[in-house]
Amino acid sequence: MDVSDTQGEAPSLKKSGRTSLLDSGEDFEVLDKEDIDDDPPPLEDAGGGKGKNTDGTEKKSSDTDPEPKCQVDEWLDVLGNEQLQKKVLEAGEGRDSRPQKGKNVKIHLKTYLMDGTLVEEQSDLSFTLGDGDVIQALDLSVMLMEMGEKALIHTDAKYAYGTRGSLEPEVPPNAKLSLEVILLEATDAPDLELLPPAEKISLASRKRERGNIHYQHGDYAFAVNSYSIALQITESSSKVDISPEEENELLDVKVKCLNNMAASQLKLDHYDAALKSCVAALSHQPDNIKALFRMGKVLALQGKYTEAIQTLRKALKLEPSNKTIHAELSKLVKKHSEQRGAEQAMYKKMLGNPTSSSGIAQKHQAKSSWGLSWKWLFGATAVAIGGVALSVVIAARN
Repeated sequence: MDVSDTQGEAPSLKKSGRTSLLDSGEDFEVLDKEDIDDDPPPLEDAGGGKGKNTDGTEKKSSDTDPEPKCQVDEWLDVLGNEQLQKKVLEAGEGRDSRPQKGKNVKIHLKTYLMDGTLVEEQSDLSFTLGDGDVIQALDLSVMLMEMGEKALIHTDAKYAYGTRGSLEPEVPPNAKLSLEVILLEATDAPDLELLPPAEKISLASRKRERGNIHYQHGDYAFAVNSYSIALQITESSSKVDISPEEENELLDVKVKCLNNMAASQLKLDHYDAALKSCVAALSHQPDNIKALFRMGKVLALQGKYTEAIQTLRKALKLEPSNKTIHAELSKLVKKHSEQRGAEQAMYKKMLGNPTSSSGIAQKHQAKSSWGLSWKWLFGATAVAIGGVALSVVIAARN
């Protein structure tokens, strides 16, 4: 997601805001955990708003129709927390026309701030329901719309652009939004096996770019989801002819997705998954700098300092002028050296003072050797004297 990874980036990313993801995105500001809704509840389990009749009494749900039918001018609490509400302005073609998850939909969208300021108008916004291609407020609410329906959606910043806001469209931080939506069209997703290679590459790239946006907003779980969808597209089989150039381009998109997924998994502390992503990227491009760098970081975080240093040295050899790799490698070597010093000190403390012990042993060995030498010399002298005496006695007898 650095300059080389964001060619053709989605328009919501301005050039001035692009930064390198080589360092796993540490330069991006992280959102508070409470601002990241990783797993919204399924719509079929979400609470509905209570409608009221004109006489003020509560409208009771029928046993045969457990989900309340949202009438015109009635607010539906989509998630049951009053932070995402939907009201029908013009009824559609009936509940049977509601689009399901995985459908490609086209909507007319007007985005307002809560004070009525128009932020953006898109006459034919297309996206896949449930893929995270748009803000959560749309992904969740459009599934409850009927074909041709016009609805008003009020959303908290949590399901829109969060604490960071957006550059394009220009939305301030923590802004609640009012969305006017008309559901124009819903079609089946294309068969990936029959999709022309150029369209498959374009589709995978769009999903990857959406993952980049999630990453920059600190929504790392959503980023992983977008990258996973892009990978599925790149890995899908094809029943149409594909040129070697198109194969290489598709592979390049795949490696970028794996690299960016590893960066997101690092942010989530999913080290095993991040290592797996790096290994997969390197299996296609063994000299990929980003994959080597992130693999080195993962190994270091797992305590495998020797392997991490070797991996980072390989990356530095491929790109000697890279200051980020230089800094990370220097920091890691220093940390590894300090750890080894601490371990040696601990071993010395556990085993006592090996220097003094060995000195005493050497002195004792030298003393023992000196004693043995004197004993041997004394014995040899005694044997020699005894031999001479015996010779004298024999000579005297003769």
